[in-house]
Amino acid sequence: MSKFSLDVLERCVFPFVATQNDDIVLGSSFGEDVALTKVGGDILASHVDPIIGAIGNIGWLAVHVACNDIAASGIPPRWVLLLVLVPSIEDEDLLEQIMRDARHAADEIGVSIIGGHTGYSASLSRPLVSVTALGNAGTRTPVSTGGARSGDLVLVTKGIAVEGTGILAGDFADIAKERGITDEERAEALRLMNDVSVVREAIVLADNGATAMHDVTRGGLLETLLEIAALSKKAITIDVDRLPIGPVVERFAQAFEFDPLKMISSGTLAVTVPPEKKEILSKALDQINISHAFVGEVTEGKGVSFRSGGNVSNFDEIRCEEDELARLWALYPRS
Repeated sequence: MSKFSLDVLERCVFPFVATQNDDIVLGSSFGEDVALTKVGGDILASHVDPIIGAIGNIGWLAVHVACNDIAASGIPPRWVLLLVLVPSIEDEDLLEQIMRDARHAADEIGVSIIGGHTGYSASLSRPLVSVTALGNAGTRTPVSTGGARSGDLVLVTKGIAVEGTGILAGDFADIAKERGITDEERAEALRLMNDVSVVREAIVLADNGATAMHDVTRGGLLETLLEIAALSKKAITIDVDRLPIGPVVERFAQAFEFDPLKMISSGTLAVTVPPEKKEILSKALDQINISHAFVGEVTEGKGVSFRSGGNVSNFDEIRCEEDELARLWALYPRS
């Protein structure tokens, strides 16, 4: 599954969701993954996200991915609603497993499943799980995607392409074997899925001065940085040699011929931070055992540039419809 292009969204979606209401703090806006609404004296953050680009452990993954978006706004997630659709009325065991996995994820994060909908559809070839996540700000100030400032440093947590690599190791195991991936490499890639949640580190980063924050989902790190740059009306320059990419990710990227910069990577955060907060943030992340790297800086200008040696590659066009995992699903359909 991939997204529609920004052009399609601007023509076919956004004109119909703009709402004039004093209770809306942040409504539908490209690149901002939460809506913020006033509820009483508080602010409610809400987000909805579907998962269809995975099969194994889809309920667990869906809850984590939706809660990540709430956390990336600097607000702890508290509640989730689940939509679960399976291909057939006979798929009761699959439905139960999805719900069991979703509950497992909810317990890990500390959120409550408060409702939703379940059903089946013969038009589906694999399950679809969509999760609405909610959280209240309390005394916290939300962090936006578009809050980066000139002079900020760019921080990336954990590594790039981690989720996509883990999904390939699980749902594309046969293709991986055909392409020379060993059982040990596949097992290592599967373990990457243990790091999909960003809730702990997102709250720590928000509490310690992050100016912009975005989890790395469809379109990978490239698309994430383009959205931060565009919404902040700034430019971002990245030193490719400082990007955290694990050996097993590089191995899968070579075997499946995908670009790690364009691969979905829930579990990774792209964050901008004031330079004077660098040591504080680094120490705070070390205390919760979250690996991270400072990989670039925010400047005046437009777009995202990647420096490698003496070469510079420039990108300034939003291409949210492009995603390497979606491309591989089309190339190697699963059921």
